[in-house]
Amino acid sequence: MKKFDKDRLLLGFAGPALALVSAFVLSMIVLAASGVDPIEPLRIMIEQSGYEDVQVLIVNQAGTYYLAALAVAIGFRMNLFNIGVDGQYRLAAMVSALVGAAVTLPGPLHILVIVLVAMLVGAFWSGIAGILKAKRGVSEVVSTIMLNAIATSLIAWLILPKNLGVQPVGSNDLTTGDIPESGWFPGVELGDGMEIYGFTFIAFALGIVYWFVLNRTRFGFDLRATGASESAAQASGVDAKKMIMTSMLISGAVAGLVSMPLLLGESHTYNLSFPAGIGFTGITIALLGRNNPVGIFFAALLIAFIDKASAGLDTAGYAKEIGTIMKGLIVVAVVVSYELVRRYGIRRQQQKVGEELAAGHAIKTEKEVAA
Repeated sequence: MKKFDKDRLLLGFAGPALALVSAFVLSMIVLAASGVDPIEPLRIMIEQSGYEDVQVLIVNQAGTYYLAALAVAIGFRMNLFNIGVDGQYRLAAMVSALVGAAVTLPGPLHILVIVLVAMLVGAFWSGIAGILKAKRGVSEVVSTIMLNAIATSLIAWLILPKNLGVQPVGSNDLTTGDIPESGWFPGVELGDGMEIYGFTFIAFALGIVYWFVLNRTRFGFDLRATGASESAAQASGVDAKKMIMTSMLISGAVAGLVSMPLLLGESHTYNLSFPAGIGFTGITIALLGRNNPVGIFFAALLIAFIDKASAGLDTAGYAKEIGTIMKGLIVVAVVVSYELVRRYGIRRQQQKVGEELAAGHAIKTEKEVAA
């Protein structure tokens, strides 16, 4: 039993390790084939990460990515592919920013209202896909992709000045209005204008909650059991359709929090430049971290490092899109590496079963001879 646990642990590390090594090698090959020094850009990125302001940017970005990856991971553990995290988070960001700018409340209560609104909107938007999946058998992949497009159009319509948006004087930007200071989440001041968003620590703390609920509660067991085998879970008394709905609602609620570090810590409004695509980055991070909160944490730091450290490449004469290439290759490497490790794990288990059967047969033969 102990040996089996050791093998499983090694296989768990083998997937991410192989993916990262493969992505690094492929990145070097692509850069060399393009006539670019394959080592110098990486050296510059590592050098950039040594600056304190870049480190703060990496940590803040990692907190946002961590929340997106947790939202995706909740769906993955239920064998659901929630591609709609991006639409859920952006719609939640806009509606919560509207509410935050429209009300005036005491500090903690104001922040709580904004956070709850974001969670409710994210849960509502993902719940649509959950209902379609549970009641009509519609693939969550298709429905969440369509809901992303609908969310984008809905946001574009709502933010128009004739509807709910505000156009600052002398600007072409459109916003939801500024959230009063009572709705700002305090951060950690590091001097020289640098600040780690306070909600970043909430994001990482949610990883502990995710682990506890998934591994130490009946709900977490039911969720994992249903994700592993829906028919087996139903046979043991678990309502699979209810679990689908519940997991999609929780995934959407967490997705609604993705914007909170930036919204409550820096921008204090939703505008046309609010970042998009974070939900899709969360898919990469969840896969690389194998849906484990610790693995997701390091994967979020890695992707945040690539994002922020690669921004300084253009000043050294290199295209900052090298970072985008690296992230793309990580996605490819993750898919291929995990499949190779999975197949090796199956062969390894089959080999061990064969060895145990052969050993048992040999012992039985020895006893027959002795008799």
